[in-house]
Amino acid sequence: MSDIKNSEAPINTTTIDKNKVDAPTGNIYEAISIIAKRANQINGDIKKELLEKLDEFATYNDSLEEIFENKEQIEVSKFYEKLPKPHSLAVQEWLDEKIYHRNTADATIEE
Repeated sequence: MSDIKNSEAPINTTTIDKNKVDAPTGNIYEAISIIAKRANQINGDIKKELLEKLDEFATYNDSLEEIFENKEQIEVSKFYEKLPKPHSLAVQEWLDEKIYHRNTADATIEE
């Protein structure tokens, strides 16, 4: 997860050359499908980590008087809000050739 926090993925929307995206597969739809699957994995990892950190601040009292603003909890939430979005991280990983992929249809033809 630390790699995601230090990623060079853009926070804002950027234009990416289509030819760079589909170069590894030769098919833009296959490339986007792979990137989307990786974005879902990243999103799940970030969500799990955020919930674990926020759970550290949870109070288990049902009393309304016990509810108050927790500055540390707000800072953790703000940190995660400033991270690049999962799809941006996935695209950057794809362009940096950090995503392993294989076409199972090719493997069955070779056998």
